[in-house]
Amino acid sequence: MSEPGEYDRYRQDVEVLAEIGAVLALAVPTVRVTIPRHLASAAAAAWDRDEEGPAGAETCEQARSRRQAGDLALLGLAISKGSQLVGEGVVVELPAAQFAAAVTAWVESQ
Repeated sequence: MSEPGEYDRYRQDVEVLAEIGAVLALAVPTVRVTIPRHLASAAAAAWDRDEEGPAGAETCEQARSRRQAGDLALLGLAISKGSQLVGEGVVVELPAAQFAAAVTAWVESQ
């Protein structure tokens, strides 16, 4: 099954986007945020969870869900490694990529 020619252009666009991301990540390496405590706990629990076996054949939706679950786990790692309880929130310095992953997940859910 051949794919339409525009997918080559899309892959090139992704490369350009990744290069822009590299520049932005250097400009804003971390973002200090406050996350509600219950959400921070859920993220930390995602990091502590063990998944069994490799992923099998997936639909696009399943692959995106697995990727975003991995993003949540990495956010949980950042919380586990260094965060501070402040009132009802957890203050943490997130790498810009994890901040962006969380915002992207929210945008895609709208």
